Amino acid sequence: MSEIRIVNSESEIGAGTRGASLGVDAIKIASIRQGSEYFIDRPFVDIINHNQLIWESRKVQDANAHNIDGLIELYQDFCLKLKGVYADGDFPIILAADHSSAAGSIAGIKASFPDKRLGVIWIDAHADLHSPYTSPTGNMHGMPLAVCLNEDNLDCKKNDVSEHTIVRWEKLKSVADIMPKIKAEDLVFIGVRDTEEQEDYLIKKHNIRNVSVAELKDKGATTIAKDTLAYLDACDIIYVSFDVDSMDCDAVSHGTGTPVKNGFSEAEVSELLTELVKTPKLCAFEVTEINPTLDEKTNTMADTAFRVLEKVTTIIEAKFSADPGV
Repeated sequence: MSEIRIVNSESEIGAGTRGASLGVDAIKIASIRQGSEYFIDRPFVDIINHNQLIWESRKVQDANAHNIDGLIELYQDFCLKLKGVYADGDFPIILAADHSSAAGSIAGIKASFPDKRLGVIWIDAHADLHSPYTSPTGNMHGMPLAVCLNEDNLDCKKNDVSEHTIVRWEKLKSVADIMPKIKAEDLVFIGVRDTEEQEDYLIKKHNIRNVSVAELKDKGATTIAKDTLAYLDACDIIYVSFDVDSMDCDAVSHGTGTPVKNGFSEAEVSELLTELVKTPKLCAFEVTEINPTLDEKTNTMADTAFRVLEKVTTIIEAKFSADPGV
């Protein structure tokens, strides 16, 4: 890969609160506030979004999977666009609105590298392992990893799902014609601390590695990064998804859709991410779930995320300079 391409995904149809679609612009505004030229001359590509669905009455038909039709098209577009990014020899940095986009990112990566074993590092307060059969809200930003694992979790079924939704759920999981797209043993949670019992069941069933906030604070971010990469050593490529709600909402900002206390500091996620992205297996990096409409500190969440992003980008570009074949 030779240079970074910014992939903009402004879709917020998976979120339960409004405003995440403004998160991509908020991080760009943060760069201006900080006097950075980060977004000048860097190539970018836009992913389709169907945010108009927010205003339409589709939740009645898909009460357990809101706006799923729009997500099918979103994931298909991710496959098309990421194939183009990789074909050009570029590295995608994905700026996403809500975290439902992540299953599209993973679908696009697998569509581009169908024979590669993909490891996923999920830095988040939430496990996002729900399906339409278990979701308490029907909001699909809580389902991307269930999509990628092809996991319905019928053992914990609590919802009577319509046939309309079942058909679309199966289509969503099958985007890129690969099911599952990842294995549970190739998934690592870092910072997940706000889960429902149905998700806890899957974490235990699949023995999914979950590095707690306390563990990272005790061992240090650099050690956790090295341990995580060693854990995923069997993987050919690695995708890192950074949800800003992994950070402590009281210490940083409430500018995200589902803020959670007792998370990471900016310094901790910066150290963690800059170590993780040093791996030559890195195939994509994502920042997601900034919501400036909920930010009580005037775009502080986006300001914080941008500082982290800039540090991560410096490490990634240094790798290109040292080895253009990375």
